Amino acid sequence: MLRTLLLSLTTLILLLSSIWALLALWFQAPGGSVGRYGLPVLWLCGLSALLYWSWVGGAWWQSILVYLVLFALLMLWWASIKPSNQRDWADDLTHITTGSVEGRRATLQHVRNFNWRSQKDYDIHWESREYDLSRLRSVDMITSNWGFPAISHVLVSFGFDDGEHVAFSVEIRREKHEKFSELGGFFKQFELSIIASDERDVVRVRSNVRNEDLELYHINLSPTDARELFRSFVVQANRLAEHPRFYHTVTGNCTTIVFSMMKKIVDGLPLDHRLLLTGYLPSYVHEVGGMEPGMALQELQRRGQITQRARDAADDPAFSALIRQGVPGWN
Repeated sequence: MLRTLLLSLTTLILLLSSIWALLALWFQAPGGSVGRYGLPVLWLCGLSALLYWSWVGGAWWQSILVYLVLFALLMLWWASIKPSNQRDWADDLTHITTGSVEGRRATLQHVRNFNWRSQKDYDIHWESREYDLSRLRSVDMITSNWGFPAISHVLVSFGFDDGEHVAFSVEIRREKHEKFSELGGFFKQFELSIIASDERDVVRVRSNVRNEDLELYHINLSPTDARELFRSFVVQANRLAEHPRFYHTVTGNCTTIVFSMMKKIVDGLPLDHRLLLTGYLPSYVHEVGGMEPGMALQELQRRGQITQRARDAADDPAFSALIRQGVPGWN
């Protein structure tokens, strides 16, 4: 009975670790389609042989040792996969925004300002822009949802007293042939990037081209904290441009990166499952006092729905003002 129990426990460990191994090989195996299909099949064959050897052949410890050697080799290969900023990137992810902040003067390079007509038809514009942080007046959170209630993309937009807005987005950095995969985000499929964009680009591509649903929330931050958050985005973006990093669906995504910045600015922010289930992030921000005081979350959500306003505003120069009509904090 003891032998059977130990064999059962060992088999469970081998099976669970092999699930991870198979997914790692599926997403990262060299050799194109041959490697992607062939190496997982070889792993399954080897695993089946070792399990048979353990249960029928009686060579329990030998099987474990062989598996440990194989898994150690797999982990050495996995550790050799390094992030890079030198790939054939999709057009809208060609650059990571970089910049500098000297006193109240901020300069950004590679601010995206595409004119989108469809996902394949667009005008490419990357610009350099300067901002006077003494004129920074607002911080907004914009959430974008594509059909899964628990998962949304999060943008942080900074507004200035002349009506200009620039939105920062923590993005997966796709290559031209890649499509986003939440599962692939666990297995080094994408690099991480931070991109600053004109709102007529980053909001309109989601509302008018990708048909996503967007909500905008005015965030309560003091002018000092707002400037520090802007500076933090620039610092983090520069760091990614210098030292590439893999996107991770849980530990390195559009919310956890921003949360790490905010923790250094606002004391006492608690960890919460809504930082991972980003579709519920507005309730977290509301709960910690980050939204308009005295208003229920449901009312903020209703009045913060900007999808139709963004579609109607199209390429109007007053796009940012038009989408904020009726949003609490922007009256």
